[in-house]
Amino acid sequence: MRMLLRVSIPVEAGNAAAKAGTLGSTVEKILQDLKPEAAYFFADDNGQRSASIVFDMKDTSEIPAIAEPWFHAFNAKLSFRPIMNPQDLAKAGPSIGKAADQYGK
Repeated sequence: MRMLLRVSIPVEAGNAAAKAGTLGSTVEKILQDLKPEAAYFFADDNGQRSASIVFDMKDTSEIPAIAEPWFHAFNAKLSFRPIMNPQDLAKAGPSIGKAADQYGK
């Protein structure tokens, strides 16, 4: 299942890793293990170093293996969301129409 992982690294933890010279290499190692489809980095609305990462999750039992590196390395806050690309949405079309027919007002 295609997932969106949102990562927010507290300023203090990010600054400490940057000062130690490990911020980039640690993020790089975590991403090598995750093998994401895409990864984007930005400062979030709270001014924290953040990322939006799209990856494939085969089973929910993978959540700890995905989350723990971020927790331990950066004391990061995470959120996981299933997402669709345009092809997934097109494939879902019939179920959307069925729900609209059955429950629409």
